[in-house]
Amino acid sequence: MDIDLVLAFAHHLAVFVVVGIVAAEFALLRPGLEGLRLRQLARIDRAYGGAAMLLIAVGVGRVLFGQSGAGYYLANHIFWGKMGLFVIVGLLSIQPTVSLVRWSRALRDDPGFVVPDAQIARSRRFIHLQIIGLALIPLFAAAMARGYGI
Repeated sequence: MDIDLVLAFAHHLAVFVVVGIVAAEFALLRPGLEGLRLRQLARIDRAYGGAAMLLIAVGVGRVLFGQSGAGYYLANHIFWGKMGLFVIVGLLSIQPTVSLVRWSRALRDDPGFVVPDAQIARSRRFIHLQIIGLALIPLFAAAMARGYGI
């Protein structure tokens, strides 16, 4: 089987997984977050980190072993814009992750812990921004596929 096809498939699948996980986080991060739902959200956030690492690994594989070759990607300013946007999305994911870790510890110490609504709202803003960034990445990918940036 064609390695470029396999890498493209794996890359797209990893993108869908990342987007799905962010959507799940957004749906679950609501006022009144406590107990089982908080634990579930923390597990989902860990999956987000793993899926993002998988996406990076497959993306590197596409650059190194894909049909277009590393030269195409590394010389393409649209590619670097896409990578920059991905880094920004990753940085935006830090605040909700740190909050989830903090809340999980608070829950462990106090089984009746409920996350304050203001903290939920703050983390949701970061997820909103991640969604905006993730929505823009396909624009860069489509531009690259049409030869822009070289």
